Amino acid sequence: MFQSLLQRLRDGLWWLRDLYHPANLKEKGLLWSAALILAALLVVTGVLGWYWNEEPAPFEVREFALQQVGGDAERLVVGAVYTSTLIGIGETLLDKRGGYLSNDIMPPGVWMDNIPNWEFGALVMLRDGAAALRNHFSRSQSQSVEDADLARAEPQFNFQNDSWILPDTEGEYRKGIEALQRYLRRLTDPARQQAQFYARADNLRQYLEIVGKRLGSLSQRLSASVGQMRINTDLAGDSHAQQATGTPPVVEVRTPWLQLDDVFYEARGATWALRELLHAIEYDFRSILLKKNALVSLRQIIRELEEAQQPLLSPVILNGSGFGLFANYSLTMANYVARANAAVIDLRDLLQQG
Repeated sequence: MFQSLLQRLRDGLWWLRDLYHPANLKEKGLLWSAALILAALLVVTGVLGWYWNEEPAPFEVREFALQQVGGDAERLVVGAVYTSTLIGIGETLLDKRGGYLSNDIMPPGVWMDNIPNWEFGALVMLRDGAAALRNHFSRSQSQSVEDADLARAEPQFNFQNDSWILPDTEGEYRKGIEALQRYLRRLTDPARQQAQFYARADNLRQYLEIVGKRLGSLSQRLSASVGQMRINTDLAGDSHAQQATGTPPVVEVRTPWLQLDDVFYEARGATWALRELLHAIEYDFRSILLKKNALVSLRQIIRELEEAQQPLLSPVILNGSGFGLFANYSLTMANYVARANAAVIDLRDLLQQG
């Protein structure tokens, strides 16, 4: 028994000697240092991700337009506020907290999905606004020549939104912003009359038609968070209408669970950008809206979009059932988007009247 205890004591001494051997101490020190560095990196990227995960605040479109024209209010000609607002949306996408995140390949951007989806929603509205400026607002007739700078700007914003390099998305969008700025300088220069902006009711109706389709799609996708059985109305209203392939009379529509917050933040970005564009339209199309007695209708759309931008009180997007115990953020957002879409339809009808 004594020999057994002596052997255990000897083994313990050898273990202590090996533990505190300089080579072992160095190896363990390296492991601890690596672990501490990794933990510090995780903390830093977590804090940075939290800091970046904030939606940009709105900007005052007329004040931003004044900055773009050097503070000279006399240069705020028709179309200057709308064009400046497109520039402001583009710059916000690229210069907000964390910069443009949709094409990030390094932490924390590569782990984030809320703000990249917000960016995509705002980008879609920027693309539609740039297309309307190129094809409708800057042209007097269908046979008129399009503006060269706008013909360069619109394709730049349609570049893929997640290209990291060769070329990078930010660089392509910067080129689009620069083309808009060149058009704005010519538009606000009395000595150069080639650049024009035509604030007409028919031009505005064409743009609002695209806006209505965007809002309608977002509303449907948001509403599908709880899953719905819907009557197929694709061919309703025309007895001779046809479609490429047959579809069942009743269809189930449901947004996949993992995409619920993606659709929600896409809608947040889209409504943010659209609100800014409609504020600009309120300035540039004011005479037309007053003539049609439609200014109040436009402001109602803006009010619905502002309600869709209320601060979130939950750290996660809640998506309970329709009449369940928990709130459903997607259905709440769908309500505001659908009401804005209904107001857009009413505004289009008003603009069509003499």
